[in-house]
Amino acid sequence: MATKILQPPIQASPVIAPNPRATKIIKTQRFLPATHPWTKSTILGDCPSGFTPIYTNKVTEQSSGSGIVGDETLAQIKTELSQAVQGVNRGIFGIPSAKKSEIEGLVKLLESQNPTPDPTVNLDKVGGCWKLVYSSITILGSKRTKLGLRDFISLGDFFQTIDVSKGKAVNLIKFSAKGLNLLNGQLTIEASFKIASKSRVEITYDKSSITPTQLMNVFRKNYELLLGIFNPQGWLEITYVDDEIRIGRDDKGNIFILERSRENGP
Repeated sequence: MATKILQPPIQASPVIAPNPRATKIIKTQRFLPATHPWTKSTILGDCPSGFTPIYTNKVTEQSSGSGIVGDETLAQIKTELSQAVQGVNRGIFGIPSAKKSEIEGLVKLLESQNPTPDPTVNLDKVGGCWKLVYSSITILGSKRTKLGLRDFISLGDFFQTIDVSKGKAVNLIKFSAKGLNLLNGQLTIEASFKIASKSRVEITYDKSSITPTQLMNVFRKNYELLLGIFNPQGWLEITYVDDEIRIGRDDKGNIFILERSRENGP
């Protein structure tokens, strides 16, 4: 099943013709700046529990002209992806099919240029704090109504913190309840992971909690529904990871795009 997901690394030779989509990017984006929201020197997002974002200032290199997608074009693909996920609220409440196809097309382009083809062999690339910017998981219809996510409760940021040394991952989803004096709270899901292949990890649910108690009382009736949506148990294929973003696909067919942050130093 993984062989259908992973894209083979591009070899230096023989030279291959560019992907039609990549050709389009080169033509239409030639005069775009080489920097983009995942490489320019800006904050990538606030991290919880003592985590702060990475500041980066990457300078992209010119394409070699060999027909292989180079660093400059890779930066342009990431620029387009960053622009595509703006304003979609992480896709959690659904997006138009054209927008979804655009995002997934750009994801496939990045996956085909993955600079870390064996991510579980280089777990330092995976560890740390990540902020979700897009997921194909959706909460629609009666599920959204039951969880009060139409008017009463708002979704905040989604974070994932990975402790490589302990084989642990913590997912944190923030909420605010308008009817409770704008009470802020969070769902925390703790899980364990183990390496299953050079690009895949098996994830096991450990425990979860909602804080504060007032927010737990709001979700109590539909807690299993909420947990069923965000429970990470299963396998995850890491299909792209670099110093700034990570893309994964799980056993349920979902896609996840996260931007990277790092733990505070001493």
